[in-house]
Amino acid sequence: MYRSLEYGDTARVIKPTDPVEYRLGTVTDVDYSTPHTTYARRYTLRFPNGDERTYPAAKVRRATRADDRAAMEAALTSACVALRFACRIAHDYDADLSSGTASLLRRVVDLASLRLGLTLDPANPAWPQHTRNQDGGGR
Repeated sequence: MYRSLEYGDTARVIKPTDPVEYRLGTVTDVDYSTPHTTYARRYTLRFPNGDERTYPAAKVRRATRADDRAAMEAALTSACVALRFACRIAHDYDADLSSGTASLLRRVVDLASLRLGLTLDPANPAWPQHTRNQDGGGR
């Protein structure tokens, strides 16, 4: 069922083109195609930096802070995976680079734990650790 955004709803631009559009915006104006319809033609969003921009309805999607949390969890998990592989490569390449990369990995894991309550295992960050009962054997 189609439900247009309303004043005060939070939304994101579907394909952001600059850093402002990556932020969560608040709907401040809705332009309908006719006075007696529920289909919006355009939305005006106000971003945290104070910018107000108008977009066609097809270029905006509903989003909440919960969506932000899920996106942060996915981004930090991806960063942890990338840093883990970088640590493995750096280990054979350069000792200083290896220790610096390992330090970055540890900081990402600590940040995810402290600020989001997300438990990342640096040795295997993308996949949850299973107990013996869940998968029938040890990992």
